[in-house]
Amino acid sequence: MKAVTEQDIRTSFVNCSKGEAKRLPLPRDFAELPWDDLDFLGWRDLSAPGRSYLVTEHAGELTGISLRFPSQQRGFLHRSMCSLCLTTHPGSGVSLMTARRTGPAGREGNSVGLYMCTDLACSLYVRGKKAVASGGRFKETLTTEEQIARTVANLSAFVTKLSG
Repeated sequence: MKAVTEQDIRTSFVNCSKGEAKRLPLPRDFAELPWDDLDFLGWRDLSAPGRSYLVTEHAGELTGISLRFPSQQRGFLHRSMCSLCLTTHPGSGVSLMTARRTGPAGREGNSVGLYMCTDLACSLYVRGKKAVASGGRFKETLTTEEQIARTVANLSAFVTKLSG
């Protein structure tokens, strides 16, 4: 992902108001982000449990999405797999992230959801730059580049559902 500015991020959101986008907190480590290793920028809102944000390039435009997820904790023995990067996590490492749809469907309360890594670090897991304490990634015959392409395609399909 190419580096983006705070203004780029705030104007990219498609499923929240301009006021909400203006007030949302950016990642604390925004100045040190490893842009070359990111396929999308994702972060949790530490001031609002159950809220996260994701910014990606989609159809040639920067697209920001406000996400919600349940704040309940799962037992450590429970394991789930992220639908984007196919990384498995114990406990609450994967959450059902839901996003309000855009346009009239969103105003009627419709949303779409996808199971994602709760920390939204899919790009780093795929590249082996971040590891899961217990479990993690299955050995695959796909190259890292092919796994990255699959993750990007899975995210693109999710973003498409928001407006479709």
